Amino acid sequence: MATTEATPLILDTDIGTDVDDCLALAVILASPEIELLGVTCVYGDVRLRARMVLKLLQLAGRTDVPVMLGAEQTLLGVREIYWPGHEGVGLLEDGDAALAPDPEHAVDYLVRTIMARPGELHLLAIGPLTNVALAFRREPRLAQAVRHLTIMGGAMRGTDKLGLPFAEHNIVCDPEAAHVVFASGAPITLVPLDLTTRVSIRPDDVAKIKAVGTPFHDAVARQVELYPRFVEAGSTYLHDPLAAAVVVRPRLIETAPLHVAVETQGRVTSGMTVAKLPGGDLPATASVGLSVDVAAAEAFVLDRLQRVAY
Repeated sequence: MATTEATPLILDTDIGTDVDDCLALAVILASPEIELLGVTCVYGDVRLRARMVLKLLQLAGRTDVPVMLGAEQTLLGVREIYWPGHEGVGLLEDGDAALAPDPEHAVDYLVRTIMARPGELHLLAIGPLTNVALAFRREPRLAQAVRHLTIMGGAMRGTDKLGLPFAEHNIVCDPEAAHVVFASGAPITLVPLDLTTRVSIRPDDVAKIKAVGTPFHDAVARQVELYPRFVEAGSTYLHDPLAAAVVVRPRLIETAPLHVAVETQGRVTSGMTVAKLPGGDLPATASVGLSVDVAAAEAFVLDRLQRVAY
């Protein structure tokens, strides 16, 4: 179903907690530039998350994509799992309990699939980094075998973004896993809150998605409409869809090579991503997004959200 030039990609997701994972999956499915090989679920009730992915894939006519269960707990098992409770509401029905993931564990799948095609596969991580860290620790060569790793996470908190939290959700949920990933030497692009909080989806956009008229688009639009932040604020941020868009259109953002460290012990800063200019004993560990073309990014995401999965 993909073009010959398509980038083979694995999506690692904590779908359900924020609607942005659902939107990112929709962007990927509508992008012929991407060949979606598989989806791995991470953090908390991964079985419920997998059913959400399977339901969306079913509605999109993409039942060829395997979905795997990954780590439920954090890397060290010492951090409480955040679970607001709205996951799956408005999407999953009683009959969807039969939707079954692939029996292979997500970490085994990541290692096996990437190592079988070294230098070819792109990994898009839009949840806590537990699965990725476990895979890197399982197979030390994996960080160099992955073609690229794009991560939605972190907060640089520039002078115009001091209102952002010290620690972004995906990183603070499992800082130890994030530390392993950023120290791995993998080629990383980091799409932080500084950029993702500049791009949004609004009621008029949701209406355009719904107007496509397919069961898949109806489901995606409904997930946005029910998302608590959208209900309260009348809009919500395109965190994960921006990261997916960057895989297809890297020039939507400007990046700089930085050394990114993760605070794992701070009393008030645990999970904080600390970026420094590389030099001396501090190598660049990620290309960090510093600015985004807001109009172009929002237009790209909305365009893809209105397409039918190819």
